[in-house]
Amino acid sequence: MKNPKVTLLIPCAISGVLLALPWLIPHCGFLALIGFVPLLIADAIADQYKLKGFWICPFFTFVLWNALTTFWVCNATVGGGIFAILANSVQMLLVWVIFRISKKRMSGTVPYIFLAAMWIAWEKQYYNCQISWPWLTLGQAFAQSTGSIQWYEYTGTIGGSLWVWLCNLGIFGMLDALLSGDCRRWNNVAKISASLALVCVIGGPFVLSAAMLHSYEEKSEGKVEVIIGQPNFDPYQKFQSLSQKEQTSRLLSIYEEAFDECEPSGPVLLLAPETFTSDVMLNDMDSSPTLRSIWDFLETHPQAEVLLGASSYRFYDSASKPSVLARKYGRGWLTSHNSAIMTDTTRRTEVFHKSKLVVGTELTPYPKIFVPLDDWLSGLLKVGGLMGRCEGQDEVSLLHFNGIPFGSAICYESVYGDYCRDYVLKGAEFMTVITNDAWWGNTPGYRQHLSYSALRAIELRRDVARCGNTGISCLINQKGEILEESEWWTETYVHGSISRNTEQTFFVRNGDIAGRISTLIFLLLAAFLLVRLVTPRR
Repeated sequence: MKNPKVTLLIPCAISGVLLALPWLIPHCGFLALIGFVPLLIADAIADQYKLKGFWICPFFTFVLWNALTTFWVCNATVGGGIFAILANSVQMLLVWVIFRISKKRMSGTVPYIFLAAMWIAWEKQYYNCQISWPWLTLGQAFAQSTGSIQWYEYTGTIGGSLWVWLCNLGIFGMLDALLSGDCRRWNNVAKISASLALVCVIGGPFVLSAAMLHSYEEKSEGKVEVIIGQPNFDPYQKFQSLSQKEQTSRLLSIYEEAFDECEPSGPVLLLAPETFTSDVMLNDMDSSPTLRSIWDFLETHPQAEVLLGASSYRFYDSASKPSVLARKYGRGWLTSHNSAIMTDTTRRTEVFHKSKLVVGTELTPYPKIFVPLDDWLSGLLKVGGLMGRCEGQDEVSLLHFNGIPFGSAICYESVYGDYCRDYVLKGAEFMTVITNDAWWGNTPGYRQHLSYSALRAIELRRDVARCGNTGISCLINQKGEILEESEWWTETYVHGSISRNTEQTFFVRNGDIAGRISTLIFLLLAAFLLVRLVTPRR
């Protein structure tokens, strides 16, 4: 091998592509089950040749994987997109580097068990960090292959990550045994057992899922009629081309058209997208022109209730700063929120504030450190602020339609399965997702985001009504099947009904067991590795 590191980039590139394809092409989730195999082979060859500086090869794999799947973030923010790709890749590389260190002090299959447990522990922790970007959690590779993962109602998405690692390590182990000749020393019972075990690990979940998909009967404790408004505003031209009054008028005309064509006979839930309006002052709701227009509309359609997204604010008339994230406003202070607001003809309002906020554009992480830095840079550059300072809720809360409790995940929140289960634990009988994916343009981003709502439907066994500003708006049933799908970048509406369900899945009741067990195994093996590293070799 004349230039081994350059040669090893080939299998590393194959791994990067195999890992990316499930996010780019529907029904390709199965490729994740072999995605790490070329990289594991390259890693074994590097050990055989005792190559130094091999870390560049897995880093190439992870950058390629991240870039192919999430390049579209750059459409919204070039710097943020590049940072997300590189930062995520560096974290993956760190896991791999620790794995390579462990192979020097632990033998046999133990380092590979350590690798899988460490990766899953990292994924689980990534869901709870202030700087959180779990878009490429391995279990989400099957988001566009929902027929394969009906068993997520028991394990959640990280159970899928465990499956990915079991398959990759099983296939790599079998190939290594064949190529090294170790399998020739196995007796027939061992050979048959190993082959059957690998077949069961790979094929068993597919068979189980097919059986569950065929036998599952959707629960329905009543129906909720839904009209989803898709106003189709270009977010980059939102306030330059149309005033808020004109935008509200367009949305209400979409609802009016839906009422004329669909003729709802009973209570109906109307959905509007995330951040539809920015004129809501939470301690003076009546001052919002948007809400007043909606209330006027509801007077002629009293059977309807509206859920809309709003960039909302709360004013504090005080000399002291109410929170570290508040901004000065006149004689007082303002706090900002990304909110879901539920209202009806009586002018009753319920408000939920988005908790899982996008770093940079909405969230200033570790505010005691970064808010003063942001203030200093903003003053230096003479701009209003470089980072968003939205405040979220400490825990989820429910909204109510016609007295029925439901959850409303706002945009990015629909990526977080363990977070969304809290809605059902509190009594949500169905789910809504309101979002605005147009920032990314016509890229795989909005399709990926849509598919994650299907994962939540399976994990929670809750119907989902999804409203996107520019699409995709749709209804999703408890099997994760996308129904009544709208076209991308089209002014339209979606009409249909979703089922209510009060039963809780195993995942809802017990949470992410796979992640917790993997974290425990990782901590035990990490402690063992640490002891081996500090203990002199004999």
